Amino acid sequence: MEALTEQLGQGDMSPENLDRANINPQTGLATDYLNHFNEVVMMLEMLPDIPDCASDVLLWEPCSYEEHFENSGFSEKRLAIKAYGACPEHLRDALCQTVALIDAEVISLKALIENAEALTSEVLFKIQYRATTFVRPLISQASGIIHGHVPESSDDLDEFTQADVDALFP
Repeated sequence: MEALTEQLGQGDMSPENLDRANINPQTGLATDYLNHFNEVVMMLEMLPDIPDCASDVLLWEPCSYEEHFENSGFSEKRLAIKAYGACPEHLRDALCQTVALIDAEVISLKALIENAEALTSEVLFKIQYRATTFVRPLISQASGIIHGHVPESSDDLDEFTQADVDALFP
């Protein structure tokens, strides 16, 4: 006999339990995951004023949703991971796609830091600009997905982000 998989809204994934744990009861996703990205973007945005943040940026690594919660101090980390598994697939896919774009951009910004002969004001402002105009909106998009708002199609997401990337490199 197969074990029944719990669904959102049932058992320990009741709306009350999820809400109490700061997990969206409709999606099974928690905004705590976005802290992983907010921290690095904050450092990227501070680079022109505090260039020493570059060493902290270089320590940042991509982290999956499950990895984030496994390694976090989030009090309901097991519930967050379990609810993620019960999350509607289209939301999980949209979140993963958006996170992949965030990861790729932050990695490219890290490469700019690593490969710059000198972290001149021009380089630091370029990094800040990209963090503010590209990464921050993607984090907002990820937040929207966590709250159940998905871009109309993945093609729209690809076109939006590619256009943004193209605009950064005239």
